[in-house]
Formats: sequence, structure tokens, C-alpha cells
Amino acid sequence: MYPVYVIHQGAKLSIANKRLQVDQEGETLLAAPLGQVSEVVLFGNVGLTTPAISALLLEGKDVVFLTEDGRFKGRLVGEVTPHVPVRRAQYRRMDEAGFGLRLAQGIVAAKLAHQRTLLQRHNRELGDAEIASAIERLGEAVKTVERRATIASLTGHEGAATAAYFSGLRRLFGAEWKFERRARRPPPDPINVLLSLGYTLLGNTARGAVQAAGLDPYAGFLHEYVYNRPSMALDLLEEFRPVVDGIVLWACRGGQVTPDDFTPGPPDRPVVLSDQGLRRFLKAYEQRLEQPYTHPIRQLQMPLRQCLLEQARQVAGRVVSGQAGYQSMGFR
Repeated sequence: MYPVYVIHQGAKLSIANKRLQVDQEGETLLAAPLGQVSEVVLFGNVGLTTPAISALLLEGKDVVFLTEDGRFKGRLVGEVTPHVPVRRAQYRRMDEAGFGLRLAQGIVAAKLAHQRTLLQRHNRELGDAEIASAIERLGEAVKTVERRATIASLTGHEGAATAAYFSGLRRLFGAEWKFERRARRPPPDPINVLLSLGYTLLGNTARGAVQAAGLDPYAGFLHEYVYNRPSMALDLLEEFRPVVDGIVLWACRGGQVTPDDFTPGPPDRPVVLSDQGLRRFLKAYEQRLEQPYTHPIRQLQMPLRQCLLEQARQVAGRVVSGQAGYQSMGFR
């Protein structure tokens, strides 16, 4: 199965003979068997017919609504999975400071280790001193994660280490990309536009994985509870953020996306990605998520997208059993 992305403004989705159909101005842009669609992601002004909504809900296919530039607006989902015991255990563990801290420490250590691996992989031939310094700081940060005795201390530790990581990551992009630091709301340069878009896309996949595993997406451990924030989905996303960074690096350095794909925009959207650039980036993103990895717990090869679900199931198993900790994917 595969997701369907619709970026054509004014397009409409409908159902015809159990096929999901996308039309615009009398032209059919896509017709895909509904059974082969994993989810639907709509950018901007895209319509859905009532029969399409009914069919997607009946088949359990999520619909994600994004703004034209890729910011999250909402999600259409079917019935909540009937995993009451998992959710009850999750809420109990939220009151156990030791359990939540151990799980959060494992997630942060995994993220920082994967960031370090990405920089190491790309600095072998470059030998850049600033990247080497960031690698060293990340290595020390991973070693000292377990010394953080509170979530607040842990998030501060993670934030400082990630700032060092981006000081190294920016060195992997040419000056034409104008990437100096990680910034958002709004992203001020092409790389930040792609990073924000990639995190949004993968964050929605993480949210779906959390729900499929029976967890409450709003009840997290590393990201503490804030009204209307999917904290558990954000917890799961953290380990996989460097995957998005790698996709952006690959797409930009490989020519799938170029600086010419971006134009200046209004103050609330100062850098605009073209439709053609968006299509090529989505293709690169999907290629990466379909790459097979050996999951460390299941010991089976599966697409990266499936690995997110398996990591969510790991968390669900831990909250039920009370076994604190978190096993990383161990990307190399």
C-alpha cells in the first residue's frame, strides 16, 4: 500500500468503482484502487465528496489535511482502536516518574546517536573541523543522557546537543541554500522549508502508528501533556527526525530539489516551494520510507514506515508490562 498526495489546488477526490479518483477541471489526474491506498494527504484547497469520505472512513484510511505549504491543519480518522487496557496502562505510567524518565532517556539517546551517525557518514571524506566538533559533542551528550534526573533537564540537554548537531549539518549544504540554523514559524530558507515539511509528514505517520498500537497520541512521556498536542506521537517521531534530515540532504545534494524550486513569498511564508519541487521531494521522501531495515526487536526486514509502527508497539508493550526503557532502531 502507498499514500496518495494531492497538491493540485481546486482538485476533488471521489469514489468510482472502488477506486479513489482525483479530478481537476474535468481531467482525471489519478485513479487508484482504494485497497492499495494507505492514507490520503491533501495540500491546500482540495475537496472530498461525501461518498469518498464514507468510503475512506469505512476502509480505515486516514485523511490528513495540510496547508498549501505543508503545515498541519487536521486529520480525518475512523473509529478509535479498542485498546482500553493499553491506554489505561499508559495513563498509569504517566504518574510513574521513573518509568517516564527512562523511556524518554532512551528516545533522546536514540535521536542523538542517529544525528551523530548522519554527520559521521557524511564527514568521512570532508574532514570538516566544525562537523567533527559537533560529532564529538553529540558523542558526549549520548553518554550523559542517563545523568539527567528530570524531564526538564533531559529536554534542555537534548536541545543543546541538537543545536550542536545543526551547526554541523549546515556545513553539508552549499552557500546557495542559505541554511544557517534550524528555524521555523515561518521557515526562512529552502532547507528549513523542507525540514518542516518532512517532519510534518513523518509526524502524521507517527501519529497513525501510535493509534494503531493502541496508545493515546496525546499522552506522552518526553513531551509532557499540553492540551491538543499529540505528545506521544511527537515522542515516537524524535528518533526518526534524522531520517528526514537525511532525505533533505539527499534530495538537495542529489539534484531532486534545487534552489530554483524556491521563490520569495509574503511575510508569513517568505520562501515558497514550487509544485514541481514539491512533487520531486515527495517522491524522494516516499523512496526513503520504503527502504527496508531490519527491526532490532522483530529481527525482520521491513519498510521504514513499518518500523515506526513496530517502535510504537514496543512502547505499548512497555507501558503494559511496566518494563522501563526504549530500544533504538540503531541506524548506521
